[in-house]
Formats: sequence, structure tokens, C-alpha cells
Amino acid sequence: MILIIAEKPSLGRNIAAGLGNFQRKDGYLENEDKIITWAFGHLFSLADIEHYSPSESGRWTMDNLPCFPEKFEYELRKGQDKKVDGGVIKQFKTIEYLCNREDVDTIVNAGDADREGEIIVRTCIEKALKAPKSIKRLWLPDQTPETVRAAFNDMKDDAEYDNLASEGYARTYIDWLYGVNLTRYATLRSGTLLRVGRVIVPIVKAIYERDMAIRNFVPEKYYSIVSKEKTGDEVVELQSKKKFNKDEYSKAQKTCDEYNASEAIVKSVKRKKDVLSPGKLYSLSKLQNALGKKYKMSMAESLSIVQKLYESGYLTYPRTDTEYLATAEKGRIKTILGNCAKIGYPVVFKDKKTIFDDSKIESHSAITPTYKIPDKSKLSEKEMQVYSTVFRRFVAVFCAEDCIAERVEITIGVGDYEDFVLKGLSIRERGWMKYDDSTQKDKILPRLEKGDKVNINFTPTEKETTPPKHYTIETLNNYLKNPFREEKAAVDDSMGADDAEEYRAMFEGVELGTEATRTGIIDNARSSGYIQLKKDVYTILPGGIYLIESLERMNIVMDKYKTSDMGRALKKVYRGELQIEESISIAIEEVKRYFGNSGEGADPNKDIGFFGDLIGKCPVCGENIVRYKFAYGCSGYKNGCKLQIGMFICGRVIPVGVAKQLLENRRTEKLSGFVSKNGKAFDAYLKLDGDKCVFEFDK
Repeated sequence: MILIIAEKPSLGRNIAAGLGNFQRKDGYLENEDKIITWAFGHLFSLADIEHYSPSESGRWTMDNLPCFPEKFEYELRKGQDKKVDGGVIKQFKTIEYLCNREDVDTIVNAGDADREGEIIVRTCIEKALKAPKSIKRLWLPDQTPETVRAAFNDMKDDAEYDNLASEGYARTYIDWLYGVNLTRYATLRSGTLLRVGRVIVPIVKAIYERDMAIRNFVPEKYYSIVSKEKTGDEVVELQSKKKFNKDEYSKAQKTCDEYNASEAIVKSVKRKKDVLSPGKLYSLSKLQNALGKKYKMSMAESLSIVQKLYESGYLTYPRTDTEYLATAEKGRIKTILGNCAKIGYPVVFKDKKTIFDDSKIESHSAITPTYKIPDKSKLSEKEMQVYSTVFRRFVAVFCAEDCIAERVEITIGVGDYEDFVLKGLSIRERGWMKYDDSTQKDKILPRLEKGDKVNINFTPTEKETTPPKHYTIETLNNYLKNPFREEKAAVDDSMGADDAEEYRAMFEGVELGTEATRTGIIDNARSSGYIQLKKDVYTILPGGIYLIESLERMNIVMDKYKTSDMGRALKKVYRGELQIEESISIAIEEVKRYFGNSGEGADPNKDIGFFGDLIGKCPVCGENIVRYKFAYGCSGYKNGCKLQIGMFICGRVIPVGVAKQLLENRRTEKLSGFVSKNGKAFDAYLKLDGDKCVFEFDK
């Protein structure tokens, strides 16, 4: 008897549909030689700190921090009430009973085809199985009945996926070490729940830094020299590459006079017919980019819809990081193309390296439609938008009709001063462009020939430098895939340029998060009040500013460099070059540093202590001065005492040591680093004037 354990009930039903003739039981399906049961996604989760080091008060405390388990333990998943749901207990007992049934000799891991799915079902089997049995792996690129049957007849031993599982476990343990330890530490210090994670912090930090750059941007005026004159019936616009500072108007005008005194002659006209290539097939992030840009769909919404279409058998596995297909899939693609042709699409099989390339696939191929074509009337509007986006790109890639364009390049010389190059594009035959919106748009140039004289009238035109742009779904996704790459290069890749660097970076592990986790982490940042998404633009929120600035004050550095270094280590685990324990030890040493165990300690100029710390006695009423969220305040405030010392005054941190000095002496030493409202730095003393904290300056 073969027991198949699916990751979710929906997958269990789809496997049953492919293998056929199952009877429903309580928590599983069975026929004469197979049983199918399922988890509910994460049936187990890593135990919390209290499992290893109980807290007497039941509250978060520094007494059991940092926590580095000798062996990580999994427990049945608990709800927000810290209790295990009855349904979870019942389903695991069903899995446990079936794993140990005497007639079951083979168990099949049918988790989703990724590292997360691998360890979800592995953990269930390890917790349930009392004696060794043969364990196989059912790896499904899509959930159509045909694919289920083919994959079932070609199963490998689950041990062949040990490296994938090792990376999955290492990633889970390391995220726990960072997330649980540092979330509690930062929360206890700040007095506010701060969600600190290996990936969420660099994501929020990227948006924070971009928005601060925009907020602090001071535009600079400059002059460009531009001519917009008619030649015949058409305006010819020429913009010089030369720029002049705001105080160089006369110099700009002199240059214009020199240009205008010369002749502008067309030096050359080049026309070239070109066959334009369609975009590549979609990875998850590139699909989310397209959906965010066109339909303003959030990443969470688009992933949810793609996942549903996958579970319905209409699309292949969604959490993929590649835009290429495996060479072994050529037969499958031919079948799908045959179905496309039957419903009227002009497609033909193309055996190209730009489509089939095993070197650019780690575990999953690009997202494509399956042979199963949906009834449009049964899909919602948004489901149809997502399916149509994938389907039309697939048709464009395999379209039998080329997209023919004419590229035009006109060079106009203005005396001996400067050559102006105008580039245009006109689509002559749309071909695949009829099925897929293209980034290529017509740009029609004036009708000029070599030797033509062009009318000019250059004038100084005042312009301003522009601030950086807010992150969009597309630009943030591109940044997260390779945070060390310039934004323009990432956009060029999405338009079909050479992508060798992008894939090299991905396989090295420099990306922030993975295709499987990134969407959930960004959604967590949104629900935590750190960032917001309006249309397809991300901006920082006050909660996100507080998170990043609080971590900086605590000397907790979680940036793209450290996260990428850890990502590289995890990829080494996947390749078998590093053991799980070795990757964990790297994370432990890093976390220890934040707790001062490396001897560095807290910066005395930034140390604001812990929320609730007693700082001293109130010189006004004698009650305790306590460290609150934004100030050191008197605990006698309920009785009317108003003494408060701000922790942040005029752009400067007021550390615990300074607050204590002020309470003891009613005056501090001279302090530097204050910044006035008009941006000027100044030095001053702080002194107590009754219950007020005020500045005092040298006379």
C-alpha cells in the first residue's frame, strides 16, 4: 500500500483526480492500493523560546535571551491564543495512524515542489513514523491529471532531495534565530512591538532610505540648450548634451548664439529592418511586476490568484525564479502548443536557447499555461487578467509571426560644435505583438534625408534636477532579486536584454528573500504598518521610520549586505558545500553581537536603555523617573508631575547617561549634534527649569 501525503487538501484532491477511483474516508482518501492524506500547509512550526527556556512570568523577558537551541524542535502549530486547534491535532493523528499502518510500505512526500513544501511533509513524516519505510517524492510542475500520472510513474527517492531539505531547514532555523531573538530584544528595548527579521528589515530599510532621499532632496536648477524649430511641416527637437549651472546663463546664451550662427545639416540617415524579440516567459516576480504595472495588483493578491490557477490545473507551479524552460519539457510544450493552435493561435514550436536553457533553472521552470484551457465564464475578472497575461506571453514567445520593425537613426551636425543623434522605431508588422503588450512603442522621426538643412533656434531652457523615484512593485522586486545592481540594468533585463548577471547573482544567493517567501514578507511589512502600497507605489509609514531608526540606535545592522551574506551561505547548504550546523553557527555569532557578547557593547552616545528602566529620582516630586517610549518621564504623572526629558531633542539622541547627569546636576555638560528647524547645527547645555527641560547657551 502506498501512502501519499499532500501539503494541502486541494493538492490531495488533484492527485486523486489524476490517479482515480478513491473513496472518501475521515481525513483521507483510499483505493485498493493507494491512500492520500494531507497536511494543512504548516502543520508544525518551530517551538518558541519558552519551550527551551521557560519564563516564570509568562512575559517576554531578557532573562532567556538570547536563545540558541542545541536542537530545534517542531511543535504542532498553535493559533494566536497559543493553543493547538482541534482540527490540527485530529489531522496529525490521521497522518500518524496511516504512516504506521502495517499494510503501508511506501510513503510519498507530495509537498509543493519547493524547499518549503519539501520540509513541511518531511517534518510530518519524521514526527509520525515509528519505524523506517521507503519514502518517495512526488514532484509536480503542475496539477493537471496528466502531469500527476506521469510524475507518479517517475518518482525518485526522497533522499535525492536532501540538499533541498537541508537548505529549507537551515533557512527556517536561521530566520528563527534572527526573528525571535531580535524581535523580543528590540521590543523590550523600545517598548513597542518591532518585527525584526533577516529579510523584512532590509526591505523596509530600502523603502525608508529611498523615501528619505526624496524627502531631503534639494533640486538644483541648470540650463540646457534646446532647439524646437519646424523644418518643412515637422518640428525637429534637438537637445544638447551640454549643461550649464544656474549662474551660467550668459555662457549658455553665448553657446546658443554660436550654434544658431552655424548651419544644421543632416549628416546621415540609417534605416534598418529589425525582427523584434518578444519578452521572456514569466518568473513569479516578473509576472507580479507586469500585473502590478498594468492592473495595480499587489504582490499578495497576484500570488493568491496565480496559486489558485495552479491548483485548478491551468498554470504551472508559480513560485519559480526563472524565465526559462528545461530541455526535458519540449514534449510537454509541443502538446500545449497543439491545443493553442486548435483554438486559433498562430504558434509554432521553437527550439531556442532563449527559451530552453537548463543552466538557468535551479528547481522550477518558467510559469506557462498547461494543456488545460479554462472556460472564461468560470474565471473572475482578475483571474482572467492573470491567466491571460501568462497565456498571451506564452503565445508571443512561440508565435509563428515575426514582429518586423524599422529602426531609423538620423545624425544632425550643428557646425563643428555638436552632433545630435535622433533614434526612432516604427512597427511594420505587429506579429507576436498582437498577443502581448510590448515595451517597444512607435517613435516616429521627421522625414529627413542626408544633406537636408534643418532650421534651428537654440535657446537656454531652465530645468531642475529630479529626485529619485519611489519604489514600485516592479523596481522593488528587481532590487530584491539583486540589491547590488543598478536599477536601470534590472529594468533592461526585464525587457529581454542579456540576463547572465541576474541569474549568476540568483544562484549565488544574493537576493533578499526568495520567490516563495518575498511576497509574504512584504505583506507582513504592510500589515505591520511599516510600509504602504498605493496603486503600485510603496512608501514608508511612521511605523517603518520608527523601526529603522530604533534599530540604528540599538546598533542592530540588518542591511542588504548581511542578509545577502547569509543568503550565500544558504545556497552553499543547497549545493552541499556547507552543513546546516555551519550555517547556523554563522547566524548565532551575528545574533550574539547584537546582545553585546562580542565585547562591543552599546554605544554610550546612543544607549537609551530598555523600556521601563529606572533612570533616577524626580527632582520635582521625588518619584521614579522611568524610560518610556519617547521620553524619560516621571512616574508621578498621575499625581500631576509633568517632568519629562525627551529621548530625541532637535535631531539628537539623549542617552541614559545624559539623562542621569541632568537629573543629578540639573544641568549637563555642553552637548553637540543638535540641529535647528532651519537645518543649522548647534551646541548647547540641557538644564532643568522647574519641571521643564530647556536649552542653555554660552553667554
